Amino acid sequence: MNMNTRHYLYLLITIACMLTGCYSNRQIGLLQERKGIPEYDSVPYEPYRLHVNDEIVYRLVTMDETISKAMAADQQISTQYATSYRIHSDGTVDIPFLPPVHLQGLTEREAQDTLQAYFRQIIPDADIKLSLYNKNFTVLGDLGSGQYRIYKERMTIFQALAMTGDVANSGDRKHVRIVRPNGNEPPEVLEFDIRSRTIVDSKYYYIYPNDLIYVSREPGAFYKVPSYSGFIALITSSVSLLISVLNYIPNVNF
Repeated sequence: MNMNTRHYLYLLITIACMLTGCYSNRQIGLLQERKGIPEYDSVPYEPYRLHVNDEIVYRLVTMDETISKAMAADQQISTQYATSYRIHSDGTVDIPFLPPVHLQGLTEREAQDTLQAYFRQIIPDADIKLSLYNKNFTVLGDLGSGQYRIYKERMTIFQALAMTGDVANSGDRKHVRIVRPNGNEPPEVLEFDIRSRTIVDSKYYYIYPNDLIYVSREPGAFYKVPSYSGFIALITSSVSLLISVLNYIPNVNF
């Protein structure tokens, strides 16, 4: 291999190393405790409070079979889909046989107790089981896109991301955003570094109904490869291409 060939080879490798990189644990690892990673305060968990346009479903239990059948006929559309009731702009919901019931701003348990108190005015032994119908969150960006069901109370950001398939290596973990509805006020935008250990029990830790989780692409993701094996493969293929070109050039007649 002559000097010109070596010169071109070294130049190519140098440029490839400058433009390419691999993802390290410091860049994508979770629950890190080190300098440069933000620290977040721990805050008590706050249960979700019903907002305008939320939908609820409820089940009435009573020993009075006539009333129970009448209520069940109104609530049930089929064996699979229950009737849901939307909270209107004034914060009330229209329930059959009852006056408008104000539920905005209440937790699910408080809304259940309120609805039960209304029913017991006409059915003394009424027992109500209430839940939020639209218990969903949405994801966009470098973690896929779609809408997912919140299957448990106090679902964490890590559990939510596990349902979506986790953030891609190219995702910007430093600036994860949650867009959270805030009643009649403008939505709240929460931005945080998901790599931080102190995210646990912080205000960013739990996912609430109607949350939108967005992860943008990291600015330098275009120049990075997923792993060191990919990096080596890139260098090897580049070197092979250069050698082939340099061996071909002397045979070309101009």
